[in-house]
Amino acid sequence: MKIINFYKYRISAFIFSFFLILFSVFLFIKDNLNLGIDFKGGILIEANFATPPNLTDLREKLIGMSVGNVEIQEFGSPENVLIRIEKNSEKKDEQNALINNIKNELPSEIDYRRIEFVGPKVGKELQIMGIKAVLFSLLAMFSYIWFRFSGWQFGLGALVALFHDVLSTIGFFSLTQIEFNLASIAAILTIAGYSINDTVVVFDRIRENLSKKESPFSELLNLSINQTLSRTVMTSLTTLLALLALYIFGGEVVRGFVSAMMWGVLIGTYSSIFIASPLIALLGFKIIKQNQ
Repeated sequence: MKIINFYKYRISAFIFSFFLILFSVFLFIKDNLNLGIDFKGGILIEANFATPPNLTDLREKLIGMSVGNVEIQEFGSPENVLIRIEKNSEKKDEQNALINNIKNELPSEIDYRRIEFVGPKVGKELQIMGIKAVLFSLLAMFSYIWFRFSGWQFGLGALVALFHDVLSTIGFFSLTQIEFNLASIAAILTIAGYSINDTVVVFDRIRENLSKKESPFSELLNLSINQTLSRTVMTSLTTLLALLALYIFGGEVVRGFVSAMMWGVLIGTYSSIFIASPLIALLGFKIIKQNQ
């Protein structure tokens, strides 16, 4: 089997990842995230019209109701429209009255497929809970890897790769301005799980080879990555094919989630090969070599 020397590309990969993270942070600060109703609070209405509506007239009509900022966009087809209204109220009666007033202003033949309301207080709570969920999952994975492989180097290497994947995914959301909602949090957690799965497979082969072979650690690392490479590539390709089908046929509702997942599969595969594994050598090469 021909061995590809992935280890020699470690410096180039670290530099690329460093600038990728910087770019992601810059985008987040500059453009922030396109927060959805889940986090900003307000009313979300998905309405299906009998004929394609004039979005400009529809927007002016709703703005004339003094409901605050109004965003209207086509959603999958010209007849299907997504209406976002940032009018917030914690009182249920006021919420229902506002929704009824909006319905009265719109044509009666509209099919309302979805009506969601999130108050400003709930939106803030969801933001905090989402951040906590991501941080807790990262720390839990770090602890598991440390315990599983009996070495903090493995745990820290996996954690850095996970932060790399999560931050770059947030940068992806900032760049594309895809709506960031609770499904996006689920996408980030799924990406973290996918990435750690790839990383664990490589780590397990590294540990196995360490117990069998007396070779420089860089050679063992390259050997381990090459031995698991076909599995990694095939898993990524089949996952991407499934996500592509979901992107094409799944409809507009899931496209944001699927787009983030496609990016996550690519960046997670990259980080497990070029970030997590070489970091073990940088953090623990001398210790491992002394134990051999």
